[in-house]
Amino acid sequence: QVQLVESGGGLVEAGGSLRLSCAASGRTFSTYDMGCMGWFRQAPGKEREFVAAVTWNDNTYYADSMKGRFTISRNNAKNTVYLEMNSLKPEDTAVYYCAARLSPSGSYSRADYDYWGQGTQVTVSS
Repeated sequence: QVQLVESGGGLVEAGGSLRLSCAASGRTFSTYDMGCMGWFRQAPGKEREFVAAVTWNDNTYYADSMKGRFTISRNNAKNTVYLEMNSLKPEDTAVYYCAARLSPSGSYSRADYDYWGQGTQVTVSS
């Protein structure tokens, strides 16, 4: 059973930074097992949307609105993926979810991810 546990959310002022972490257990990071890890977010009343993804060999993918502000990375030895968020805006307020895909290929689609964490709240005040 795969478990993904997010941490690092909280309240921050606009322009500030946060670093989210997602610790995975149950399977180890490898080329195919959790070969692609992603972050999604869901604001109240909105659909869950793609934020960023990183493959086992460190190829990265970002939603256009996050490019230049967010950085995704992974530590395969620690089975952990990170999301560094800078220059935060009030519109970044959402629950952020970690997701794992049993494939080495990156994907922007939430339908392609096999496992999900419970989410961590990020609130950006203006």
